[in-house]
Amino acid sequence: MVAVREKKGNALFSVRVQPRASKTAVSGPYAGGLKITLKAAPVDDAANRECCRLFAGMFGIADGRVHVVSGRSSRSKSVMLEGVSSREAEEAFERFGL
Repeated sequence: MVAVREKKGNALFSVRVQPRASKTAVSGPYAGGLKITLKAAPVDDAANRECCRLFAGMFGIADGRVHVVSGRSSRSKSVMLEGVSSREAEEAFERFGL
């Protein structure tokens, strides 16, 4: 299960990233968060942008409403979904089997 917390009405959760993978996808739960694979290399913020696009697509929100709030240059990141409550995020993760 993904541990989702809320800050000022926005959902926050942890992500562990594997860049330069063969495909961009959610691999599954990882240490209370999610492990994801990204095709993008961790160069010029490309992996962070791809991470945001992945979650924007999952939640059906604009790319600009998904933010990497910590760990921009690390494989371990905190991701914020702007305007999505922790309850909504938890329900969505359950629907995805996470």
